[in-house]
Amino acid sequence: MNDKVKVVPDGDRAIRITRSFKAPRDLVFDAMSKPEMMKNWFHGPPGWTLTTCTMDLRPGGSYRWVWKNDKGHEMGMGGRIIDVAPPERMITTEKFDQAWYPGEATNSLVLTETNGVTLMSLTVEYETKEARDGVLASPMESGMEASYTRLDQYLAP
Repeated sequence: MNDKVKVVPDGDRAIRITRSFKAPRDLVFDAMSKPEMMKNWFHGPPGWTLTTCTMDLRPGGSYRWVWKNDKGHEMGMGGRIIDVAPPERMITTEKFDQAWYPGEATNSLVLTETNGVTLMSLTVEYETKEARDGVLASPMESGMEASYTRLDQYLAP
């Protein structure tokens, strides 16, 4: 089982992020899409806290997330819900308030379950290869793993 986040290039403009969770798919989907559950784990790297979390989980809906660190800095992002089929998939757009890559990205989340273990496969497609390469060069993988480790703890029986 891949119990650590893995980030790899996927084509010219995308990355694929994978990680497994020892929990049923419907619970993982809910934890990744319901604000009351996300507020328990979706904080990013140490020192950051999710302070705003809204999701209108329907095609045409939107979401908004804002994190604040222990020095008072904020990082916000949001986007549109393009498609959703609980507990299997969710397709969204994303744009950061303080853009650290140009343009917008499209996220395609797919969850599959085998014997009580859920595999997350998240493909993020950027507008340009340069934007994708900048993301790959960033430390985002460690921040994602910090959140996903908290999700493991939150999902534990």
